[in-house]
Amino acid sequence: MLQIYCKNNGQTKEFPEGSSLLDIYDGFGLQMPYGPVSAKVNNKVESLTFRVYFNKDVEFLDITSDSGMRTYVRSLVFILAKAVDDLYPAGSVTLEHPISKGYFCKLHIDRSIGLDDAIRIKQRMQEIIDADIPFVRTECHTDDVVRLFGERGMFDKAKLLATSGQLYSYYYRLGDTVDCYYSSLVPSTGFISRFDIVKYYDGLLLRIPNKTDPEKLEDVVKQEKMLDVFQEYHHWNQILGISTVGDLNVVCREGRATELINVSEALQEKKIAQIADEIAGRSQNGKRVKLVLISGPSSSGKTTFSKRLSIQLITNGMRPYPISLDDYFVNREDTPLDEEGNHDFESFYALDLPLFEEQMNALIEGKEIELPRFNFTTGKREMSGKKLRVDDNMVLILEGIHALNPALTPRIPAENKYKIYVSALTTILLDNHNYIPTTDNRLLRRIIRDYKYRNYSAEATIARWPSVRAGEQKWIFPYQENADAMFNSALLFELPVLKDHVEPVLRKVPKRSPEYSEAYRLLRFLDYFVSVQDSELPPTSLLREFLGGSSFNY
Repeated sequence: MLQIYCKNNGQTKEFPEGSSLLDIYDGFGLQMPYGPVSAKVNNKVESLTFRVYFNKDVEFLDITSDSGMRTYVRSLVFILAKAVDDLYPAGSVTLEHPISKGYFCKLHIDRSIGLDDAIRIKQRMQEIIDADIPFVRTECHTDDVVRLFGERGMFDKAKLLATSGQLYSYYYRLGDTVDCYYSSLVPSTGFISRFDIVKYYDGLLLRIPNKTDPEKLEDVVKQEKMLDVFQEYHHWNQILGISTVGDLNVVCREGRATELINVSEALQEKKIAQIADEIAGRSQNGKRVKLVLISGPSSSGKTTFSKRLSIQLITNGMRPYPISLDDYFVNREDTPLDEEGNHDFESFYALDLPLFEEQMNALIEGKEIELPRFNFTTGKREMSGKKLRVDDNMVLILEGIHALNPALTPRIPAENKYKIYVSALTTILLDNHNYIPTTDNRLLRRIIRDYKYRNYSAEATIARWPSVRAGEQKWIFPYQENADAMFNSALLFELPVLKDHVEPVLRKVPKRSPEYSEAYRLLRFLDYFVSVQDSELPPTSLLREFLGGSSFNY
């Protein structure tokens, strides 16, 4: 008999050796309204079919947790893949990226898809769910798994596993359909309760439950500009012949990483130059841009982007001048408090909005102002002594999380503003059914930067990440479609370069820590990448903001 401690209710019970997590859940008599879908075993996420042979701490997860939602979505994607396999034996589906609070999928059936295709796929998915078919996990030598996927024409998975360097790998079977998913799935299809799939532009949108209220699906939010950016970069990936991590690993192993770095950096610089040209072009057409507003979520590289944009604006005969929103903070004692009673520096109302609006309007009208300066030591705002007036060639560059909020600059005419949204929109896929969350890309950047420059451990950064994400959901993402331009700061070669920097930091997270689960997940994820040294990165690379060695001052 084993001693199992359940974190959900704080109780310890004995269970027979070899009990599954589902047996243990039933044995504790837990009643989770939206679960469980998976569980943490000694702070490692496992499927509910996982069997226990030693004393363990167990915490059951439902879809209101990030990890539980990932398990739910992976399982739902496998059901979608099987439905497409059943209905279109010569076709396939690719899970491309998150969009509109769902997931955009491309159906490859050698013709345009119609509304009837979405209806048929949804009906078949529901039939598979109603049949409550088990997800069967099989582990064997990687060579055998690679051979299996190669025989079935699933070369994206075969290439990834062949280049991962793992001796053993595993795959899943759902009826007669096989697939590869790189973490837990629910035990059977009957665990999936809510979903929808609808026609969305030239593809399909897989809709999922709302994380905070799983009784309903997420609302579909129009994100046409975001979709265009994803589609543009997927197109470039196809031109370069690198759509999945397996493709990327092959290129790196063949010694072509330097070529990939040069092309990727050139594409980013070209995009920045195009944005600068558009800003300058508007000014020549009589719609004088006097204020460039740059926003985006944490660790998107907004600071480096604004510096590189400034250089391109100078080549267009303009004189950029940076304005920091941080200097417009209210005095610390006047800062709003969050739900836990702490100062909420990310709140829109942590800014002295009347002063900011007054000064920006004065600058746009050609008047002179004295810029404020926030003293972070005293927590007080003071006047800097710097006087500023916008002349004919000057353009103000304002970078901050609230820059795209219409309430920040309500009285500045639209023709005087140019709004840019910056984010690391990862477009490379692990394989055709496993996308890479854009938040993972940014979290890895932040872990490195916090460790190198802020003396924060990975444990501390991971612990704070949920509150950072909550602030983004509240203050940044609702306004991203307000942008005149969107800039993707993710680089195709980025994750192989970040790998050697971030792995040693992640390994320092103690196994007893609640944050170990996330550190372990990220380490397993990085195992699929071939490492690339950062020596070939130019000093102006956006990644230098996080890795060091930049020619810019921060």
